[in-house]
Amino acid sequence: MSRPWLLVFLVFVIVFTSQFEWKQQFDEEIEPTSTVSVKDQYVSKRQESVKEKIILSQERNIQKLNELVKSLQEQLLRCKAENEVTNHSTFALTEHLTELEQQPMLDD
Repeated sequence: MSRPWLLVFLVFVIVFTSQFEWKQQFDEEIEPTSTVSVKDQYVSKRQESVKEKIILSQERNIQKLNELVKSLQEQLLRCKAENEVTNHSTFALTEHLTELEQQPMLDD
């Protein structure tokens, strides 16, 4: 009678351990997908956050560049205006000198 009990006990242990192993394998298959899914979601959110930061940084850089362009355009206009005044003054001075040179010089 000892042998049949031993066989029953062994079969029970084998069935129990095999079910335990199957359950572990099944849980491992389910958990990684849910864990991977959570990790994927985290990575995806992190990537979105980084992309938003990059876009905001680029927008600020574009705004700064636009301000610099506007400032340079204003400087260019001022330089052109100063150049015209200088050229006009130079032209008037040259014209005045030419008139003076054409006048006869008085000798004492």
